[in-house]
Amino acid sequence: SGFGAGLGLALASSAFIGGSFVLKKKGLLRLCGRARAGQGGHAYLREWLWWAGLLCMGVGEAANFAAYAFAPATLVTPLGALSVLVSAVLSSIFLNEQLNVHGKIGCILSILGSTVMVIHAPQEEEVSSLESMAEKLKDPGFIVFAVCVLVSSLLLIFVAGPRYGQSNVLVYVLVCSAIGSLSVSCVKGLGIALKELFSGKPVLKEPLGWVLLVCLVICISIQINYLNKALDIFNTSVVTPIYYVLFTTAVMTCSAILFKEWQHMVLDNIVGSISGFLTIVSGIFLLHAFRDMPFTPSLLPLFLQPGRTDPHPPWGSADRHQSCQHQPLLPSEDKGSQSAEEEE
Repeated sequence: SGFGAGLGLALASSAFIGGSFVLKKKGLLRLCGRARAGQGGHAYLREWLWWAGLLCMGVGEAANFAAYAFAPATLVTPLGALSVLVSAVLSSIFLNEQLNVHGKIGCILSILGSTVMVIHAPQEEEVSSLESMAEKLKDPGFIVFAVCVLVSSLLLIFVAGPRYGQSNVLVYVLVCSAIGSLSVSCVKGLGIALKELFSGKPVLKEPLGWVLLVCLVICISIQINYLNKALDIFNTSVVTPIYYVLFTTAVMTCSAILFKEWQHMVLDNIVGSISGFLTIVSGIFLLHAFRDMPFTPSLLPLFLQPGRTDPHPPWGSADRHQSCQHQPLLPSEDKGSQSAEEEE
């Protein structure tokens, strides 16, 4: 029952989050002549489409929040590839952003890779109380990981952002992904707190629950701010897949360190999880790298082009379609000049 609930909530979350990217981008495009988010402006706060996108993202994150409470993070996070599919399809319809054959194949590969990762998902160490969650958070490995995330995020925000934020999509997306890995940890802790609250335990008196709530609000605020900047500067079809790959990698790393998900996995599940993730990355690469490449019927082989059902003409039409073996080696003008020279 927990697996089914987590799976359904994760699918609903992907649908809402994928649609939220398109709605927010549509609202940002309506800021004609006003301070845009890419230049540090906040005029998008007066656009109802942007708020509709934010509402969809809130619903999606709430569903994602509940999914993390029922299932391991490595099971829920890969299903975010469906948000890439939803965003890419809706962007091609409502934002006139190109989605060629390569992009469609990339979406299919992302779905297949997510399925493989779900089948071979690792099992996390069971955390049933806030006390055990506090012990997990005190682990030296997680402390080192959190410090590295915070330091790298500060460097990206204050050093790399002013210099390369307008030209490199990775700057702002890396900030969202790194901070997002910490927000998932906060979500897991708050999910445990809610379970204890519904069971009648005095969770509201525990300071850890409030600390996790404050950290979650801060992390989500940072993610929204820098995701808006990335969406305002770059295409949605670029931001969404890159954000998915980096966010999934960061969450899997954080979950492996915090919940020891990979510690007791057998070899076939390890190979399956890595293969599924690499399949997702390959699909995302196809979706991103060839997004501006036009794919017309003329690029197809001759037997697949419309109006060319028979690539080999019949023998009776040999006079009309002369073989290259019977064509002159020199052009007609050169041949005429050559014959004139021979006569002289």
